[in-house]
Amino acid sequence: MCSLCAMLGGRGHWTDTSSNPAAFQNRPATTLRRERQGRTRLANAILQHYDLSLADWAATSYVLRSRTGQTAMVENLTELWPAAESLSKKLCDPLDEALLARLAPGSGS
Repeated sequence: MCSLCAMLGGRGHWTDTSSNPAAFQNRPATTLRRERQGRTRLANAILQHYDLSLADWAATSYVLRSRTGQTAMVENLTELWPAAESLSKKLCDPLDEALLARLAPGSGS
């Protein structure tokens, strides 16, 4: 896909609550940009364990980067984890004990 097509965007993904404002009615209104920033921050807490980082790109996609400079464009969180495994050459296991220890409250990370 060329960068112009990515900029044009499409329908909202189901992980974007702003794409469905009725999804969480007991929650204050938020912007798509703020949601994406929050998701990026949370994803980075996990991806750090695999020596990867995620950045928002033009509010339409994400750029996944490895410490060696490899990159992958992903449109949503569904595409993130297979791309993370491909770049890190590791299984990204959400139940990895070392990951859970790092994410535990008071772990200092």
